[in-house]
Amino acid sequence: MPSKKPLVLDVDGTFLRTDMLYECFWGGLGKDPLGVLRTCAAHLSQRQVLKRELAGIAQLRTDLLPVNAEVASLAESAQVDGREVVLASASDLALVESLANHHGLSPRAFASTPERNLKGAAKADALVEAYGEGGFDYAGNETVDRAIWERADGAVIVGDLPATERELITLGRSVTVVPDRWRKRDLMRALRPHQWVKNVLLLVPLISAHALDLGSLLMVLLGMVAFSAAASSIYVINDLLDLEADRLHATKHRRPFASGAVPIRVGMLAFLALSIIALGLGALIGWKFLAIVAVYMGLSLAYSLRLKRLRWVDIATLASLYTLRVIAGAMAVDVYVSGYLLVFIFPTFLCLGCVKRLTEVTLAVGDERLPGRGYGRLDRGDLLNVASLGAFSSVFIFILYSFTEQALSLYPTQWLVWVAAVPLALWLIRMVRLGYTGKQDYDPIVFAMRDKHGLGLIMTMLAILFVAAGLWHQWIA
Repeated sequence: MPSKKPLVLDVDGTFLRTDMLYECFWGGLGKDPLGVLRTCAAHLSQRQVLKRELAGIAQLRTDLLPVNAEVASLAESAQVDGREVVLASASDLALVESLANHHGLSPRAFASTPERNLKGAAKADALVEAYGEGGFDYAGNETVDRAIWERADGAVIVGDLPATERELITLGRSVTVVPDRWRKRDLMRALRPHQWVKNVLLLVPLISAHALDLGSLLMVLLGMVAFSAAASSIYVINDLLDLEADRLHATKHRRPFASGAVPIRVGMLAFLALSIIALGLGALIGWKFLAIVAVYMGLSLAYSLRLKRLRWVDIATLASLYTLRVIAGAMAVDVYVSGYLLVFIFPTFLCLGCVKRLTEVTLAVGDERLPGRGYGRLDRGDLLNVASLGAFSSVFIFILYSFTEQALSLYPTQWLVWVAAVPLALWLIRMVRLGYTGKQDYDPIVFAMRDKHGLGLIMTMLAILFVAAGLWHQWIA
């Protein structure tokens, strides 16, 4: 390639490992959901206007957007050689100029305005008008860029476009290929399969009602698959809404969408597929279960869009989402759920929700409020108090339950139920203490499933309850 010809870089998927239109959509959706939806409905047929309006709502921080390291290295080498490095994109001009400024590239940028969508042939015409036929080298990542490569001198192909590469070589172009492909294992990370362990809560109604027959277990397992798909779909949405906050976080900046390891559009398709699986399995199990799955997904979406930013409301919502899993387990096999069980479950998970926030603020490096959250280190005392209140309420309600007719019929040896409250209390105290000292995982449920000491307390409680119910004698007999 001639050394002094400018190097022109496409932005979305080339210089950046993301797409600024999708970034603006999700960034805006997190700030003004109704505004974004109205804007999309009004300007969907006018992409260039849509880009400008969404950029205005999102107020995107271009300095945080993930850059393709190899393309950035090419740009740096070109600058060292004295070449002008220019950004040319179909994204909005203001964003492209801001991006160029942050990375020390040429202030001259080519991009879309409300009057013109600069893509494909339109971009090629603008570049030829500025530099002449063959007067520049161009880096892009899509087949639509072929119209520009044909009029450039040298071509840099980012990604896997073998047919386009062959055509350009036939035309006599000098072609450089920069490999760039997302990996399925990175998408799996975004689905957070380790979080599926939370869905063991669907087994709680069966265990409490002693309905442990094979048919019921299989139906609940199917329900757990549905809830796993539903939860993963919301994790994807949550990550897309939290792109900026994650990039500012000490560890969450490595998440697949925040880091650019997986394209945003792939996440959107994954959300759609997982939602279909969750609702389809829900319908197969029964309309009651389907209704619970739909409520769970709706509440989770509301949490991701708004509720997680509201102090205390976010914790109450988390507790409600856990409680819905227990209700879903009952709906899957149509077993009776005692009101005491639901009243016991809610404060338990209210406590654990506080533990989650306690862990986050304890591990925070400063006193300012966490990005995207309503809490800071100064809230540790209040969070500890609410967590302690939730733990006390759980144990108190557990003991009250032992006096009900259902409990007396299921657990004839009543005093053993009181004994079982001891390991329950010790487990809750342990969880709160570890959260307060910052020795927890960011998710207390996932931590609980890996914590050997905590699992020992839970297993001890269950063993005592089985003795109180006479189940060990039945199984041995």
